[in-house]
Amino acid sequence: MISWFFIGLVITILLTPGPTNTLLASSGIQVGLRKSLLLIPAEAVGYIIAITAWGMLIGKVSATLPALPIFLKLLSAGYIVFLAIKLWRTANQEVALNQPTIRPRELLCATLLNPKALLFASAIFPVAAWKSQEIYIAHMSSFVGLILPIALFWISVGAMLATNKVAWLSQAKLQRTASVVLMAFAIPISYSALINL
Repeated sequence: MISWFFIGLVITILLTPGPTNTLLASSGIQVGLRKSLLLIPAEAVGYIIAITAWGMLIGKVSATLPALPIFLKLLSAGYIVFLAIKLWRTANQEVALNQPTIRPRELLCATLLNPKALLFASAIFPVAAWKSQEIYIAHMSSFVGLILPIALFWISVGAMLATNKVAWLSQAKLQRTASVVLMAFAIPISYSALINL
């Protein structure tokens, strides 16, 4: 029922640097792994609310505007290409991780406003998820299950960067890898939208 394509896209997009991941890494640097674990439920709740709200809106509007899902998929593919190019170009720039201590409420707000939520709702989650409660629950459960290891990864990256002990781990390598993977996923999303025109 859950495709490997869905899982691959979710993992790739959740792994890309953005506001939520920057806050998780910042917390890992500032307070370490254990105390930062309190942020993961806030990320999960933020994504559940934002993706569901966007998905329900898209589901309702697409009944009167059937071209909307196709347009949003193309827009999402364009956003993925934009993200990939931005990640590649800024790979050598330092990310500001010296922020004030991050609280769950701040991470929740950052996640609610994260543009990735619209991307997930419009192009990654299947259209059927907004019509069938069973399909929605299956995909959202998988999504939430993927948040935990990826959030742990970003918190751990922050904690490792704080120790300066991992020479091979660099922001530039992470961003360039994410950029290439994002480009690879933008192509099938664009193709699936274009064949429905």
